[in-house]
Amino acid sequence: MITSQPPAVINNRPPIRPLLNNTLTEELEGPKDRRSELRFIFQIGWQFLKGLRTLHFVGPCVTVFGSARFREGHRYYSLARQMGSAIRELGFTVMTGGGPGLMEAANRGAFESGGQSVGCNIRLPFEQQPNPYMHTSVTINFFFVRKVLMLKYSYAFVVMPGGWGTMDELFETLTLVQTGVIHQFPVVLMGCDYYQPLMNYMQDMIRAGTISEKDLQLVCLTDDVAEAQEHIQTYVQKHYKVSHRRKPLWWLLERV
Repeated sequence: MITSQPPAVINNRPPIRPLLNNTLTEELEGPKDRRSELRFIFQIGWQFLKGLRTLHFVGPCVTVFGSARFREGHRYYSLARQMGSAIRELGFTVMTGGGPGLMEAANRGAFESGGQSVGCNIRLPFEQQPNPYMHTSVTINFFFVRKVLMLKYSYAFVVMPGGWGTMDELFETLTLVQTGVIHQFPVVLMGCDYYQPLMNYMQDMIRAGTISEKDLQLVCLTDDVAEAQEHIQTYVQKHYKVSHRRKPLWWLLERV
């Protein structure tokens, strides 16, 4: 059922409280005693277990990255919202970082069009309160755990305009494609005016020999939601067993 109003509370979860003592900062301050190092290992393991338990049944996802700072009324917010709905039309669950801005917009597009909308949030002292357009969400303390979870359950990434965090997620994904850790993983960059200078720089990297042409084959730069949708769909049809495009993909896809 399509609704224009978000639910008042998602999963009866209170707002995220920021970490007063940043555990990761403390652990990165150099060697610790063995007890501290062992405790850190268990903290990481618990974060992975927490994420895996929450996200295991959400179905195949397309993850949308983007800035938390573009609010409703901005053209990028509208574009991300349309993209969330388009991903839903392909039968995928929309996953985001669970925060405000463009993450909220993508979740909202899926939520309001009757699709599944989930978030993998990060505990921060600012910006990153969970948005109200998610059916399921999990909050992670460590960025590296969060990135692994978002990649694990995704079949494609859509990268909206964003800052350091968005660039980190984009380039880590491209590095994994380049090094063969993940295969045939499409990346859509949305916002031609925002990302064209970056694409130009990547062409300079190709000319310098630091990356190859094939490293960018799966990257699509566009402002057109239909083109982005087609790029993802073409990949799905080529590399997964699909009997009908309108059926839920978690019944149709098998990893190859």
